[in-house]
Amino acid sequence: MRVLVVNCGSSTLKFQLIDTAKGEAAPAPERYLARGVIERIGSQATLDFEAGSDAYRDTASIADHEEASRRVFAWLDTAGFLASGGLDAVGHRVVHGGPDFVAPTRLDDDVIAALAQLRELAPLHNEPALAAIQAAQAVLGARVPMVAVFDTAFHHTMPAWAAQYAIPRNLATKYHLRRYGFHGLAHRSMSEGYATLTATPVDELKLITLQLGSGCSAAAIDAGRSVDTSMGFTPLEGLMMGTRSGDLDPALPGFLARKEGVETAEVETWLNTRSGLLGVSERSSDMRELLEAAGQGDCGAELAVAMFCYRARKYIAAYLAVLNGANAILFGGGIGENAPEVRARICVQMDWCGLRLDTARNTAARGTPARISTDDATLHAYVMPVDEARIIARDTVRCLEA
Repeated sequence: MRVLVVNCGSSTLKFQLIDTAKGEAAPAPERYLARGVIERIGSQATLDFEAGSDAYRDTASIADHEEASRRVFAWLDTAGFLASGGLDAVGHRVVHGGPDFVAPTRLDDDVIAALAQLRELAPLHNEPALAAIQAAQAVLGARVPMVAVFDTAFHHTMPAWAAQYAIPRNLATKYHLRRYGFHGLAHRSMSEGYATLTATPVDELKLITLQLGSGCSAAAIDAGRSVDTSMGFTPLEGLMMGTRSGDLDPALPGFLARKEGVETAEVETWLNTRSGLLGVSERSSDMRELLEAAGQGDCGAELAVAMFCYRARKYIAAYLAVLNGANAILFGGGIGENAPEVRARICVQMDWCGLRLDTARNTAARGTPARISTDDATLHAYVMPVDEARIIARDTVRCLEA
């Protein structure tokens, strides 16, 4: 089954066309037929598409994700992938599924209308996903089925004591206030990848996964099920991120709103777009730039990197308690997969729990699956690249076969 996977970020659209095995006993791995990305949507965007040896690169003014989607479908049509038999299904990543969407769901008018009601829970991501869904419908009509795969669904298994906030229950019930968690596809990809790499059934593993990129989150995974995660009702809670603050005193937004004479919504924007690595360093949200600047004596950059690593280390320790020990810690995402110095600083002085990194292994590991702990470590660490597209494609097939 040929599945087009569409993954929308706040200013990006990534796609992959994957020839995916049907049925549980079908052969693997999947074949990647085409892929691409449009970046900086909303301004002068860059387009980078490829199919085999054929590549297409361009820059263009692209106003929104609907227009971006149409550019993708036009290229796929030109490349011959929209002809009869060229495309069997479309799988869309949707960040927030709210309280009701806890499994991959076939898209129809009722589901799309329900998703539209969830815009306010993740406006930077759900709105673009909806635009891409509607654009795909306009191009493909009803002949190609589409499935929504939700980032929040993986964390639906969290027990009540991890998922609930300590607020009045009537308010929590009325407004569906709970810790939903995000990056579920990434955490699931890492855990399943580790199980495959080590030839260990997922249901025999206890894992701590760290998705470290522009957005960051940690998860405690027991027997393939998320039992806790750092993000909450929105993607703002938890680890320090590129431009997001992560955990803070809940009274702080109100305090700043009063002192600065602005609405609370404005402060929330600051916490999402002007905080984290960018806010502390007053320089950049890019970890590569901050590491270089810290090495040259920039105190703000050094503090930002130190805070980032310290907070990740705190979550590792907390999740070791949640899981009563773990088999491994897995690093994924752009920073997690490609920044050895960050991994080393996160794992420093963790001999107490049996975690010791091998310096040579850690330095060499970039973007490919690799163990970075010493042979005698009792808690191992791995770099485990994230492949959300493969998870979405498989879930799309299973949903349509059900």
